[in-house]
Amino acid sequence: MPEALWTADEIARAVDGQVEGGFFAANGVSIDTRSLEPGDLFVALAGARDGHEFLEAAFGSGATGALVSRPSSRPCVRVDDTFAALEALGRAARDRAPQTRRAAVTGSVGKTSVTQAIAAGLRLAGRAHSSVKSYNNHIGVPLTLARMPRDTERAVFEIGMNHAGEIGPLSRQVRPHAALVTVVGPVHVENFPDGETGVAKAKAEIFEGLAPGGVAVLNADDKWFDLLAAAARASGARIVTFGAKAGCDAGLEGFAPSGDGAVVGARLHGRELSFRIGQTGAHWGPNSLAALLMLEALDVPLETALEGLKEFAPLEGRGALRSVETDHGPFTLIDESYNANPLSMQAALAALAARPTRGRRIAVLTDMLELGPEAPLRHAELLGPIEAAGVDMVFCAGPLMHSLWSVLPPARRGAWTETAAELAPLVHAVVRAGDVVMVKGSNGSQASTVVKALIHSAQSASAGEGR
Repeated sequence: MPEALWTADEIARAVDGQVEGGFFAANGVSIDTRSLEPGDLFVALAGARDGHEFLEAAFGSGATGALVSRPSSRPCVRVDDTFAALEALGRAARDRAPQTRRAAVTGSVGKTSVTQAIAAGLRLAGRAHSSVKSYNNHIGVPLTLARMPRDTERAVFEIGMNHAGEIGPLSRQVRPHAALVTVVGPVHVENFPDGETGVAKAKAEIFEGLAPGGVAVLNADDKWFDLLAAAARASGARIVTFGAKAGCDAGLEGFAPSGDGAVVGARLHGRELSFRIGQTGAHWGPNSLAALLMLEALDVPLETALEGLKEFAPLEGRGALRSVETDHGPFTLIDESYNANPLSMQAALAALAARPTRGRRIAVLTDMLELGPEAPLRHAELLGPIEAAGVDMVFCAGPLMHSLWSVLPPARRGAWTETAAELAPLVHAVVRAGDVVMVKGSNGSQASTVVKALIHSAQSASAGEGR
């Protein structure tokens, strides 16, 4: 029988707590009763709602024990502060697995997808562990650590931030052997008095927790390369680089979309490579090289790393493709609805341009958030990438996207509405078979509602035909 992830006694020792209500063993760790699995440890965190209010629901869903700060008759470990205990549990999981090679990923664009691409390679190489979804903040990182099995060989963690001083403590919890910054851009700039410079400094905090002899993987094409490299060197890192610039450890030499993927041409440590990936966007040229260098740093054989990249498909909301039926045939829906900033918008538009189509290229864009006072300008500046991509029609939603709408040539205007929900039926009314429709915007501006509405409207129309 597999060894439990945690026993009550192990948890108590790790978090300096007291076992109450009887012995238990847990095979997982959860902070949310909606996603809790039978056999999990439930951690009752304080938040908008106090986790202790959901204690009975957690046990009703199959929790075997809980981490609490209040008296309970249920099997539990009682502590003074459940959040501090979660952090301690994460550190204990790290320390009890000294054999684990750990990686950490941050960046303004692409960190979730690149983290999961690395994870795909790690899984092929052996016993692997990784962040799920975008568990990259002060709760998600220790939770991911606490879930790490004791026999893990390799693990990768996503680390994000909204403010300065957030990444450093999380990196020190992970203590990565390799750390990657995908690229730095004007994201969350409203939270930084010094703008993008502050963002770059915050991303550089990832090297603060680097293990001795660790590797820093840096984008040589990033305008903040020198700042990041200086921070990496100050932490004692060995720097390896990727990008299109000459002299990179992993140099990009070609990118050719092909079907539902692409062929990447590269030079890795002087060796010519040509390999296939399961992504179509040109930004996956450098992304794939970053993943290769990270996998190399974790002792994954090159052949295994390349197989992982080949098998890794776009994530939901981050470039996932879907053929959607209409009354007259299918159109292609590109779901980029999870998040957006100026850099990722440009990359998504370039990917749309490269997508072969029998119809029109249609961009459906909702507000990019947290851009500070320059937000209207940043939206209007999307006109250049839209024209360069040869987009036939643009739909916009949100007050910030009105800045783009106001500068669009009339021939490219689809519609503008205050909200994404209002926009969805207008898009559905004009889309035709053979079109390629790309939906992108910040999570908070509800771009995903357009994706769901387009799929639902098509399904409803199909069901109606069958009656």
